[in-house]
Amino acid sequence: MKRSEVNQAIRWAEALLSENRISLPATAAYPPEKWAQIKADAQTVFKTMLGWDITDFGTGDFSRIGAVLYTVRNGLMGDDDVGVPYCEKYIVMKDGQRLPKHYHLFKSEDIINRAGGVLEVMLWNTDENGEQLEDDVTIYMDGIRRTFRAGEKIRIMPGNSISLTPRVAHIFGPEPGSGDLVVGEVSKVNDDNTDNYFLEKVGRFPTIEEDEPPCRLLCNEYPT
Repeated sequence: MKRSEVNQAIRWAEALLSENRISLPATAAYPPEKWAQIKADAQTVFKTMLGWDITDFGTGDFSRIGAVLYTVRNGLMGDDDVGVPYCEKYIVMKDGQRLPKHYHLFKSEDIINRAGGVLEVMLWNTDENGEQLEDDVTIYMDGIRRTFRAGEKIRIMPGNSISLTPRVAHIFGPEPGSGDLVVGEVSKVNDDNTDNYFLEKVGRFPTIEEDEPPCRLLCNEYPT
């Protein structure tokens, strides 16, 4: 992705969140040089990868597969003294975008339609080798047990949510034509470096082509 594309995506996400009266921490607006000034006091931010995360998952097609994410709270897997023992983030998506098919081995998560269009989710069970299964998937939606066919399109309206457990592969994004979407995620501690298992040929963090200065640092760009 080009840095100009990343900057544009952040500004768009900030506007959509503001439009829906969702406020981010003050640190969301810090310019890059601020992090260098406070790095001694910001080690928890760096270690738990709080803040902005924009990715096209290495596809080169951000308009179709990708999202703008902002991690508000998180901890560190294996170290209970860093951060908090849970994660909260916003996933801001344009109509037409989706996340690639993936699952987690550690993380359980609630995926919440916070604002905007209809959230569309598809689910598959996986076996111990990470192979996709075609049997029915049973999960909970706002505490109610539900069973769906593998790959069935599940529609989640604003204010509603779906709970995903480890080994349940999932794709989600705005239902096509329903508008842009603010998704919330509340989960166990999140580790994007070790706990994402993709069933499509994608990556996690993009390579950035520096065609203009960054307006914000991404969560994998903080000073060491």
